[in-house]
Amino acid sequence: MFDMTFHTKVSIKVKTKVPNIVTSAAVPEVVRVEVVVVELVVVVVVVVVEVVKVVIVVAAVEVVVVVVIVTVVAVAVAVAV
Repeated sequence: MFDMTFHTKVSIKVKTKVPNIVTSAAVPEVVRVEVVVVELVVVVVVVVVEVVKVVIVVAAVEVVVVVVIVTVVAVAVAVAV
């Protein structure tokens, strides 16, 4: 009986020590790193989306300006001819 209780105590101690080391030291750091990475990725994606929106707007404005210029030039050429 003494041997059995001693073994169970040792096994319980080992079991409790290992998860404590794993959960207190390794897992939170890994989770923190993953969370930070995920947050950074989300921020980068949001920024990229905003930049793309701006680029699309600028491109649209440029296209409109080019069309207006081409139209004005075409009209001027037509009038001149």
